[in-house]
Amino acid sequence: MRIRAAAPAELPLLQDIERAAGEPFRTLGMAAIADDDPLPLDVLESYRRAGRAWVAVDAADRPVAYLLTDTIDGSAHIEQVSVHPDAARRGVGRALIEHLAAAAGERGLAALTLTTFTEVPWNAPYYARLGFRPLTDSDPALTEGLRAISRAEAAHGLSVWPRVCMRRELRPAPADRVVPEARQAREARQGG
Repeated sequence: MRIRAAAPAELPLLQDIERAAGEPFRTLGMAAIADDDPLPLDVLESYRRAGRAWVAVDAADRPVAYLLTDTIDGSAHIEQVSVHPDAARRGVGRALIEHLAAAAGERGLAALTLTTFTEVPWNAPYYARLGFRPLTDSDPALTEGLRAISRAEAAHGLSVWPRVCMRRELRPAPADRVVPEARQAREARQGG
């Protein structure tokens, strides 16, 4: 499975992947999730332009999955990861997440974070198998940025179903592999 940056012409395909990935939610009585519109093209373009949109491609170099990321409170936050059902259960989502983990580690980020549904088998239970842990309200790792994301999701109607913030710690990359601005930030946090 090859992972690369998303290309501008592929953004409508990402929307198609998102729509297809939403369909299985219908079987769980979550039609509103299946019917939710994918991110608009201008938002996808802002992720792409910032280097925060990756695709997993098939043998014909056509995207079958994608991942969008933000940096929230010193962690790489998975804004969206979607795999087309035709490519599901082949490690594609895991490959995208591991790609992000490597990139985040090289940037000196502390962890991966995400928000997800607790009772959807391919959501929280899946991420737990990938090393993510749920964050309770009293957990100091539940940062203000993550709380703000949870509030925004609730305002969008997602809190109708139980949701959770999750975090996976990253091992720091060796100093010679950390990009210079991340190295400076790490040294400042460590006092020198």
